[in-house]
Amino acid sequence: MTLPERRSIRSTLAKAGFAELSASANAIDELAELSGVARERLMEDARVAADPDGAVNALVSVARRDASPIRDVLTDDDGSVTAWRVLGASQGFGQFLLRHPAHARDLLTAGAHLPNAEDMRRELRESVGEREGFAASAGEDAWNALRVSYRRVLMRIAAYDLSAPDPVEAMRAVASALSDASGAALDASLAVARTAISTETLGSTRYPVEDVRAVKLGIVGMGKAGAQELNYVSDVDVIFVGGSAEGAELSEQQIIDISTDLAKQTMRGISSFETEPPLWEVDANLRPEGRQGALVRTLESHIAYYQRWAHSWEFQALLKARALAGDHDLAQAYVDATRPMVWQSASREGFVPSVQAMRERVSDHIADSEAERQLKLGAGGLRDVEFTVQLLQLVHGQTDDSVRTRGTLDALDLLMDRGYIGRADAASFATDYRILRLLEHRLQLQQLRRTHLMPDDDEQLRILARATGMFDPDPRAAGGTADDVVKTWRRVKAEVRDIHVRLFYRPLLTAVATMSDDAGHLTGEEAHARLAAIGFRDAKSALRHIGALTRGVSRKATVQRTLMPVMLRWFAEGVDPDYGLVAYRRISERLGNSPWFLRMLRDSAGAAQSLTTLLSGSRYVGELMEWIPESVAWLDSDEQLRPRTYEVLDQEARAIQKRRPTLKDAMTAVRGIRRRELLRTAMGSIVGVLSIRDVTTAITTITDVTLQAALHAVQREVIPAEDRSLEFAIIGMGRYGGAEVGFGSDTDVLYVFRAGDVERERAEAYARAIVARLREAVEDGRVPIELDAELRPEGRKGPIVRSLDAYRAYYSRWSVSWEAQALLRARPVAGASSLLDDFMTLADEVRYPADAKTSDVREIKRIKARVESERMPGGVDPARHLKLGPGGLSDVEWLVQLIQHVHAGANDELRTPRTLKALEAVYEADLLTAEQARTLGASWRLATRLRSANTLLTGRTSDVLPTDNTQLDGIARILEYPPGSAAEVEEEWLRTARKARRVYEDTFYDL
Repeated sequence: MTLPERRSIRSTLAKAGFAELSASANAIDELAELSGVARERLMEDARVAADPDGAVNALVSVARRDASPIRDVLTDDDGSVTAWRVLGASQGFGQFLLRHPAHARDLLTAGAHLPNAEDMRRELRESVGEREGFAASAGEDAWNALRVSYRRVLMRIAAYDLSAPDPVEAMRAVASALSDASGAALDASLAVARTAISTETLGSTRYPVEDVRAVKLGIVGMGKAGAQELNYVSDVDVIFVGGSAEGAELSEQQIIDISTDLAKQTMRGISSFETEPPLWEVDANLRPEGRQGALVRTLESHIAYYQRWAHSWEFQALLKARALAGDHDLAQAYVDATRPMVWQSASREGFVPSVQAMRERVSDHIADSEAERQLKLGAGGLRDVEFTVQLLQLVHGQTDDSVRTRGTLDALDLLMDRGYIGRADAASFATDYRILRLLEHRLQLQQLRRTHLMPDDDEQLRILARATGMFDPDPRAAGGTADDVVKTWRRVKAEVRDIHVRLFYRPLLTAVATMSDDAGHLTGEEAHARLAAIGFRDAKSALRHIGALTRGVSRKATVQRTLMPVMLRWFAEGVDPDYGLVAYRRISERLGNSPWFLRMLRDSAGAAQSLTTLLSGSRYVGELMEWIPESVAWLDSDEQLRPRTYEVLDQEARAIQKRRPTLKDAMTAVRGIRRRELLRTAMGSIVGVLSIRDVTTAITTITDVTLQAALHAVQREVIPAEDRSLEFAIIGMGRYGGAEVGFGSDTDVLYVFRAGDVERERAEAYARAIVARLREAVEDGRVPIELDAELRPEGRKGPIVRSLDAYRAYYSRWSVSWEAQALLRARPVAGASSLLDDFMTLADEVRYPADAKTSDVREIKRIKARVESERMPGGVDPARHLKLGPGGLSDVEWLVQLIQHVHAGANDELRTPRTLKALEAVYEADLLTAEQARTLGASWRLATRLRSANTLLTGRTSDVLPTDNTQLDGIARILEYPPGSAAEVEEEWLRTARKARRVYEDTFYDL
């Protein structure tokens, strides 16, 4: 052969996927000579091999022993392609054919179809000469014949698998065929075992043939064998059930003794080391009591064990149980007897956490060196899919028999159809599971050995990629690189882990699992009585709402039927379950067929329970959620319940102004922002994401942005372009000025303008028009915003708006002490920045006098006394009034403000409109003790929380702590007390207020 010819051959071999070019070129030449097939034809067919170097070496080795069968195969078009595929993917089959060259001819007819279960069972029985349950002989020869026959069957399955146009899709059929083959092998081995224990040839216990014939041995497939999802080389999990033929005169002990020896010999025929290597491990450790338990039990003994002693994991294992081999009727009786127990197991106390803990233990036992390479046990591996699917089945299968199936992929389809898992997640899980199983199959084919580890060298990864058939659309080529398979593996692993974590650990599973047996039946008198018993006041209406939500065969109705029993229980744990259910129905109807809504409630960590808590515990939230139903999505993440910053909201409001030029359109959108953000804050407050300071700051920010946007829109409409030199501003006062507003609080403000170049009377008219239009613009019947200007000079009697000069003149000549006190909480809010600055400079001169007048201090004290006596509503217990009552907000704020009025002129740290910040500064200035400051702060915080909680609960504003225990309990729950804490929250307020009042009385009148 010339050098150019040799180079051409090497180039062709490289393109076909060969790596050892020189050695393989020589092997191709030898194979051509032994088989009589042209070198070019061999190199062309070799393109389909995952490992063409290994394939040619296997073909040459077999041909050296017996060239005839190799010649027959390689001269046949289909046979040649099949041979290259099988031997290129499996050195194990190369070794098998080296031991038995004649069976290479099996490749002539392999690949087109999968062998069916009956054909495999017949073929393997014939291999041992089975007649009436007994083999023709026993011992090594019989077992070797069985194993050779099994491997011939296995090679035909592999040929079909490796030839499939879509190997990922073919995985399910291949796994099913492998499971049937295992059952056939066990049947044939059992026949040998019967013969073995009936003779003296093996030195085993000898039993009369008729006794052996009378004993039944049912072999129940567990795990993958039971689910018809077996691998090429995998432990076959079994449970043995012993029995006897009707009328047989055998004692129970005889039955156990004979069936135990039958089981042992059956396992030996499959798993022991003989001339022909073992097939796989027969694993009976899933039997009652595991390795410590009897290998074989009677059906009655099995049932008694499961009824009394079985652990939760054993029922999970029984989910896959199937009559696999031996006496089918006896094995099926075992499956039928244990099946009801399987579907009741999830109601056991702690079942779901125990399954979750078991999955974690599996992960914990993986060696560190293998964790990242584990296809089966590692994060994102097969076990993540299988555990997730099994847990969903066991939980929902309690009440829904449509999901009671063995196979993982079948179960996924059913869980998806019934709405227990989303379509996208189910589709991803199913595809990823097939890919993981395909990778596992190809790895096991290489040596016909049990393995679940991804290779860690590039050459083996390249061979694996080519063997999968996933990366080259050309059916005449095995393509793919190491990088291809690694990227796919990493993507699948990440996707599987993400879905597993979301579904496997979702709280709804635990809740569904612990439902009572009748919880899923939500109609009829029993349901009516049960709803009334758990707390629904109008059970008849509740049933009507439930029916509207769950009626029909749509996917939406199916998911609602799954959610409803659990959510009803959570609604019932709330303060007002009837309202909660009504609000939930309205929100569900508003969202219609939005796919994310029910999917999130079903899959999200705690979203469903949070929603029931909100709706049954807060009318304020419920009413707003009806207007903004998409807010349910925020429950999927605490981050979405955190307040938006001023900058973010202001930018959104400014964008609205640009898009919507009219005042009406702009304010409709701004009101929408305000409602949305108030709802976000309310939800965050109730579910515990936000503190009281977060809440007051958030509501203040929302109000600031609303007023700024409204003022901008109103000015644009009221003031013509030629008079835009007029400046207008809004000053926050009272609790709003202190950035301490709660839900339902008034918005105290002052209005100020500066005429600029505008004639004075026209400027005043513009200013009044701005105020009037502003109040109209922000008006919102759903969540009112009351712009209260009563803290302006002269109160209600004074003009609603003044120029800056008029304010200056008034404060310099006429101002009284309460007006200076009111300015202590003044804060710039909206409008012209220069005007805001100038007003605040003026306010500082008034509110922070260098030397407070004794008369002013005395007047403030006198007014406070009048407020207590004159403003308390009639018929209200003063101790329950959170604002004006003893130790309430008024006591704390007036005390702090009086200290500020007296000392802030000389102490800049006291100059703040915020009560708590001022209180801290008062303590730092040694004007109150630490204990006094803590006591006042505690009362102020609790009163603020109680006021907001009352508004959230009822949807109405009130300053009075309710006397109704139901309302008090609702307030307590919003404040994160446990259920039934009405008396506790009442007592805490009265106790805290009493302490604050003592501090007030000890200090206020001595200043």
